[in-house]
Amino acid sequence: MKKNEVKLGGTYLAKVTNKVVPVRIDAENVHGGWDATNMATKKKVCIKSAQHLRRPAATPGKRERKAKTRTGSAEKKPKRLSGLDAAAQVLADAKEPLNTKDIVERMLTKSLWQTKGATPAATIYAAMTREIAAKGDASRFRKARLPDGQVERGKFELAQ
Repeated sequence: MKKNEVKLGGTYLAKVTNKVVPVRIDAENVHGGWDATNMATKKKVCIKSAQHLRRPAATPGKRERKAKTRTGSAEKKPKRLSGLDAAAQVLADAKEPLNTKDIVERMLTKSLWQTKGATPAATIYAAMTREIAAKGDASRFRKARLPDGQVERGKFELAQ
């Protein structure tokens, strides 16, 4: 800012001890500059030159202006499903145990999930086993079982 733009009683953003804070200009200092009050701490400070003043505190800064335009006019995008949510939906539609390769193929053909990964089946397999390990009986998934009670290798089903 320039010295002639500073008004007594005005509130400005000023650099005070390496922070930009709002200050109110109270009076001119006899040694040059201004006596001011830090509005954040209510302490008296001395502003030695107009270079320490950034702008009037009433006008929004660059960050505030950008934030207002982004949130005010932007429409919310529909939230995409996560890989686990999409896998749960595929298993619900399938009504039978599936391996992760089949789950991923159905997720991609129905456009429920998108990936650029080289091994999406391994990603979903790891995520499903992590959820089973972390949540136990509360997990959405479980390993499929054969009629004799043994776990069917590599196949998952929805926990009922």
